[in-house]
Amino acid sequence: MPLFTRHPSNPVLKPQDKNPWERLAVFNGTAIKRSDTTHLLYRAMGEETEVAGRKVRLSIIGRAESTDGVTFTNRTPFITPTEPWERFGCEDPRVTYIDGMYYIFYTALSSYPPGAPSIKSAVALSPDLITIKERHLVTPFNSKGMTLFPEKVNGKYAAMLTANTDLPPAVIALAAFDTLETLWNPYYWQEWYAHLPEHVIPLKRITSDQIEVGAPPLRTEHGWLLIYSYIKDYFGSKKTFRIEAAMLENDNPQNIRARVIDPCLVPEAPYEKQGVVADIVFPSGALIDKGLLSVYYGGADTCICLATAPLADVIAKMNQAAPEPVKCDKFVHNPLLVPVPEHPWEAKAVFNPAAVLIEDKTYIIYRTLSDRDVSAMGLAISYDGVHIDERLNELIYEPRAPFEKGEAGHSYGCEDPRITRIDDTLYLLYTAFDGQIPRLAISSLPVADFLARSWKKWSEPKIISPPGMTDKDGCLFPEKVDGKYVFFHRIEPNIVLDMTDDLTFSTKKYLDLTGIIFPRPKYWDGVKIGINSPPIKTDKGWLVFYHGISQIDHHYRLGALLLDPEDVTKVIARSPHPILEPEAPFELRGVVNNVVFPCGHVLRDGMIYIYYGGADTVVCGATIRLDDLLSYLLDTNTPRYLAP
Repeated sequence: MPLFTRHPSNPVLKPQDKNPWERLAVFNGTAIKRSDTTHLLYRAMGEETEVAGRKVRLSIIGRAESTDGVTFTNRTPFITPTEPWERFGCEDPRVTYIDGMYYIFYTALSSYPPGAPSIKSAVALSPDLITIKERHLVTPFNSKGMTLFPEKVNGKYAAMLTANTDLPPAVIALAAFDTLETLWNPYYWQEWYAHLPEHVIPLKRITSDQIEVGAPPLRTEHGWLLIYSYIKDYFGSKKTFRIEAAMLENDNPQNIRARVIDPCLVPEAPYEKQGVVADIVFPSGALIDKGLLSVYYGGADTCICLATAPLADVIAKMNQAAPEPVKCDKFVHNPLLVPVPEHPWEAKAVFNPAAVLIEDKTYIIYRTLSDRDVSAMGLAISYDGVHIDERLNELIYEPRAPFEKGEAGHSYGCEDPRITRIDDTLYLLYTAFDGQIPRLAISSLPVADFLARSWKKWSEPKIISPPGMTDKDGCLFPEKVDGKYVFFHRIEPNIVLDMTDDLTFSTKKYLDLTGIIFPRPKYWDGVKIGINSPPIKTDKGWLVFYHGISQIDHHYRLGALLLDPEDVTKVIARSPHPILEPEAPFELRGVVNNVVFPCGHVLRDGMIYIYYGGADTVVCGATIRLDDLLSYLLDTNTPRYLAP
C-alpha cells in the first residue's frame, strides 16, 4: 500500500488562461500556514516576453491563498525579475518564517539560455507575504533549492541548499551562520564552497543519481523531517523522479537518523506523466497539521499537486527502513603514488595495487605502465598503512613468458596483481596479456625471499586459464576450504569460482566453473562484475570485495558480498549500494576515466585498508571498519537482492 495518498482534488493548482503570466504552467509550490490561511508561493510561466532582445518564457513567483490547503484563490504575481542577476527568471521558491520575517529563497537566472554559472540562489525578505522589503543574490556559485531552517540549530541560523545542481554530481549541503545578514555575504560563501565536502548531508546513494532539496525542513519530536527530490539513474535514458523522506538529527542535521528507503511517490497519475516536462514529481513544500503530513509538489512541470500521509506512518516506515549505506573513507592525502616520468617502466601510470601485511608493514605491489604500454609491477612500503615510506626504484616483477609478451608498439605485460599469503609463501595471481587474449597466470615467492628482495626467485609463471578464453580478475583464498584451494576469476560478465587439489595444477591443468556470481540488472553492478582482492575470513562468512559496472554511466565502483562459511558457492549478503566510487578528479579523469579499482587490502586492528587504482593512472587508499561493513551486510533490513 502506498505511503502517500494523492489528494482527490489534484491538481490543486492549474494554469489559468485569464492570467497571461501563468498561462503555460504553475508548479513547484512552497506552502506556509499562518493562522487559518495557507499561503502558497509557486513558479509560474506564461506567454513569451522580450528580455534583453530575446524572446523567453519568463518564470516568476506567484502567490495564492487557501483556508483549507486545497482550494486556492487570490492568485497574483509576487516576485518578478528586477535585478540583473535574475533578469531571465525567478524559479522554485521556498519560504521560511523566522525572527518576524518571511525569507523566500528562489533560483535566479542571469543569462539565457541558462547555464550553470548563471543559475544561483537568491532571497527575498517580506514582512507580510504581500510586499517585498529587500532581495539579495545569495550564492556566488551554481546552486538551487535553498531553504532556511525555521529555528536556530545549536544557537546558529542554518540553511540547506543544493550545490552544483547543474554541474553534477550535485550535493545537498548545510550552512550555518551567526546572523541572517551573512546569507548574502559573498566572502562567507566563497569560504564555505571551498570546503564543500565538509558540509554535505550524505543522502545520495550513488553518483549516477541526482538529488535536490525539496521542501523546507519540518521540526518533529524525532528530528528534522526533510522531503526531497531523488532522481534515479539521472545520467541514463530512463531517469526516474522520486519523492523521498529522511529524518535528520535535531542538533546536527548533517547526520541522517533514518529515511524511507522506498520512494514516497513516483510519476504515475496523468497530471504527473504528461505536461511541459513529462514524468516528473518534484516536492517543494510541506506542512504538518494535526498529525497529517501534506506535501505540495510539481506535476510534469505544469501543475501543483498535493499528497498526504499520517506523520506516524512516515515515522514507522522510517524505523523499518534499511540502515544507511556504509562508505569507505578515502585517505585525505590521495593519491599515494603517481607516475614517475624519470622511470620509463612507470612513466605513464601506476595503478591497481595488491597489498600484503608482513611484520606489521604494508607492502603495496602495484601495476606499472610504461610509455610504450607495457605492464609490470613495482613496490611501495608503508609502516602505518596510510603513508608511503619507501618506493623501490626497480621493478619487482616483469614479463618473462611468451604468454605475457607482445609486439612492440602494442599493449602487453603483467597486469592487476593479487597477492595471497599461505603459510610462508606469497602467491601472485595476475592477468598475463600477450596483446591478444588476457589470461590468468600464477607465480610464487617465499616470504623470506620477498623480504630479501630476491625478485629473480619468483617461480616460473604458469597459465591457469583455459586456452582461447578471456579470463581476468583472479585471486586465491588464503586457506583451503573442504581440503581444496579456492580461486575466484572472471569469465565476463560473471565472477566464477573454482577449486583445485594443488597449486601446481598437476591434476587439473586449468581453472573451471564450479560456482557463478552474476551481475544484477538495474543495480550499480548490472553490466559486469569481478573480484578485487582475496577474501577475508570472518566468523560470519567470507567477506569479498568486488567491482561492478553500471548500465547507466559505466563507471567502475566497489561493493562487498558475504559468502556462506560452510558453502563458499553461496552468497548470503551483497551490498545494495557501492561502498567506493569515483568522485575525486584523479578518479574521474586519467588513462581510463571514472574508475576506482582495488586489487588488495590489509586488515589492521579491525580496520580494512583498501588500496585502489584511480582512473587507471594513480594509486590511492581508503579504509572501512570490518564490523561496520559486516553489520550493514547482515542487517535484517538491508535489501537481500543477491542475484537476477
